[in-house]
Amino acid sequence: MNKHFHRPSELNSTGDFARLIHSTRICTLCKNSLPLDPKPIFQASPNARLLIVGQAPGLHAHRANRPFYDRSGSRLREWLAIRETVFYDPTIVALLPMAFCYPGSGERGDLAPPKICALTWRDRYLTQLKEICLTVLCGKYAIDWHLPHLRNRNLAQLMRDQNIADDTIVIPHPSPRNNGWLKNHPWFERDRLPHIQARIRAIVANAQSCNTTR
Repeated sequence: MNKHFHRPSELNSTGDFARLIHSTRICTLCKNSLPLDPKPIFQASPNARLLIVGQAPGLHAHRANRPFYDRSGSRLREWLAIRETVFYDPTIVALLPMAFCYPGSGERGDLAPPKICALTWRDRYLTQLKEICLTVLCGKYAIDWHLPHLRNRNLAQLMRDQNIADDTIVIPHPSPRNNGWLKNHPWFERDRLPHIQARIRAIVANAQSCNTTR
């Protein structure tokens, strides 16, 4: 967990998840550095069992006001074998990218997520998400923040060494920009994904059962 946590004085609310969500939705900290008006895009509930961490919303997600609402999201749902209705159920899945607003794009795709977003909000959400059974880190920015001691490891080797039973697992970012990596590492989809899918199915089934009995 990031030790350099910054909490603005106007955001001192503790324990009230609804107020935390509201404060995040109206955040304008990055306004002067964003290409479009701030529009924090994420989903979370204190009951969520699965946490998925991406990079930042893309332009399609920004326009739709829905996280992972693009080709990356379609691939991610296919990888994890999660139906769209389940994926967008905040009582089951929390979607908290490393930055909540679209950062703009450059020659090599979307720009890096502004660090101030994670410094301001991330710890506050992670301390509230007490029911998370599994965190899925998609790509380098998520891995570097959540697993800083592994930031210099090769992604392929990191995935090979990691135990699927861990409470945090890493996968490539599902962006089409990673098609070359996927072609060079066919074992990821062939050998590793079935085990991840099986674990997620069990988590989702348990969450749905709990939601039914609430």
